[in-house]
Amino acid sequence: MPEQAGTAGHRPAPVHTHPDDVPVLTALSALADPVRMHLIRTLADHPDWTLSCSNFDVSVGRAAKSHHFSVLRDAGLVEQRDQGTKRLNRLRREEFDARFPGLLDLVLRGDGTAP
Repeated sequence: MPEQAGTAGHRPAPVHTHPDDVPVLTALSALADPVRMHLIRTLADHPDWTLSCSNFDVSVGRAAKSHHFSVLRDAGLVEQRDQGTKRLNRLRREEFDARFPGLLDLVLRGDGTAP
């Protein structure tokens, strides 16, 4: 069931889907995109809540990046919260691993290709 985070004022708070509510095809589809894989790998390399959406170096525009984060939230992979004007992110590693053991390990291991 989707969960809504606290709001910071000018924009609606992000809605999150718990990994327990995510079908495997939704998870695989979310992870199949190179941009989203890059976002996940970047999050895995940083402590929780230290990266805002603007900290990710991807070759897509702001609206496309927002869409990619929405897909990752819907797949239960990412949690976001607003802090001032920034939207901070964390990889829901523990929860996602409990639902899909080993899947993130495969994604994070990578295949040597750049996004």
